[in-house]
Order: sequence, then C-alpha cells, then structure tokens
Amino acid sequence: MQDKWTDGEAYEMFVGRWSRRVGEQFLSWLNPPKHASWLDLGCGTGALTAQILKHCNPRSVIGVEPSEGFLLLARDQVGDKRAAFRQGDGENIPVADGEVDIAVSGLVLNFIPDQQNAVNELARSVSEGGTVAAYVWDYAGHAQFIRYFWDAAIELDSSAREKHEGVRFPSCRPEPLRTLFVAAGLHDVVTEAIDIPTPFTNFDDYWLPFLSGIGPAPGYCASLDETARNSIKDNLKITLPTDEDGMILLAARAWAVRGTR
Repeated sequence: MQDKWTDGEAYEMFVGRWSRRVGEQFLSWLNPPKHASWLDLGCGTGALTAQILKHCNPRSVIGVEPSEGFLLLARDQVGDKRAAFRQGDGENIPVADGEVDIAVSGLVLNFIPDQQNAVNELARSVSEGGTVAAYVWDYAGHAQFIRYFWDAAIELDSSAREKHEGVRFPSCRPEPLRTLFVAAGLHDVVTEAIDIPTPFTNFDDYWLPFLSGIGPAPGYCASLDETARNSIKDNLKITLPTDEDGMILLAARAWAVRGTR
C-alpha cells in the first residue's frame, strides 16, 4: 500500500491539527537560540514552520516538501517573509552544506524510504555545532487516534495488521531513533516523549478524516467496500472512549530525538 500525502486540507483534518500541538512542545524541548536559520524537512502544510516562526524568533526558515499540494497550502497559510518553501525530499535536501543552524523534521522521518540517508542529509545541512532534531508518532504505543482505528480493522481483518504503522515503522521508538542519529555522526543524542491530548467533539469529528484516503490508515479505509468500512465504523462506536456529551477523549504520544553536529 502506497502512502498518499497530497491533499493539504484533508491532512489538516486528519493529523495537522495534532501536529501543531506536538510541534509547540517539541520546540519548547529544543529550547533553541533566537535569530537562528532553520530547515523544516517534510514541512507539509506548514504546521511546524508556523510554530517556529511564532515561538522561536528565527532569522529564516526553509520548508522542504515533495508534495506540490502541500506546498501551495503552506505558502497560503504561512505569510511570514522569513519563510521560504522549496520542493524536495530527504534524498537530496535542496540546501547547501552547513546552510542552516537548526534542521528539524516533524512526523515525516518514518515515511522516507532511506531514513539513514535523510538523517545524514539533515546533518549535512547544519553548520558545525548546529542541531538536528525530529519527532514521530508512537504508532506502536500511544498514538491512540490511529491505534483505535487499526485495532478495530484488525479485529475484522487480521491481514490489516501488516498495514498498521506500528508494524511498518519499527524506527518510531527511542532506541532506533537514537541509532539513526548516532550513525549520522551526531553527538549528545537524546530522546524524549511528548504527550498531547487529542479530543474529538463527536464521532464524526473522529471518523470523517479516515474517509479522505490521505495517509496509511485513511488510505486503507478508503480502499474497503462500504460493508467493510461500516463494520469498522460500528466497532469504533463501541470501543472509543466517549463521554455523555459524545466527546471522544484520547491522547497521543510522539517520540522526539535531537543531536549536535
């Protein structure tokens, strides 16, 4: 199954709103210096770029993203003149050696086919003494809004397990992340758990993003026939923790990692 990341507005509904919350805590953990130059690899719709501009007083931010659809939305949403967006990916990041002080990547690293090369490229992009950092969802553990969906899908179809991000992306854990960063020649490598609440106002607020086809779980959901989709939907209505007002109260964890060149 190919992961589809093309529709910026659908991405916002599915995960962009939570990415912003994680990004804010991630940047607080980094505690970066002011007036630094930044690279945001896999900037998507500009969620992390916007947080950098808002909270870190950067000199500049270069957002790099392969999807033209995402870039269009990022340029539309992020009007700050300090931000520039370039089309590219982790295979060959379109910046010069040592061009930036800080290189980050949010919720993207596991989707890059050659993750080690991507981290190597991030390290190449920063100046001596610069910071490289990233964060990914804890798919196998506490990314509940995704895990509940896959639990329901697997209960109805055991073959869905191989499509679960927790199975597909074993690197989304502290030690594999640390190994990637150390192998890129970075030092003082540390990891951290970032936990956020992800409340949904009602069942439709939770369910409708899974119909978009954007990302692995919605892609799987969209590939099913109506009977299979409705079976998952009915299962979720039973299993999701829902209060008397219909709100679904979930939380999500991301694993963050940083190192110094």
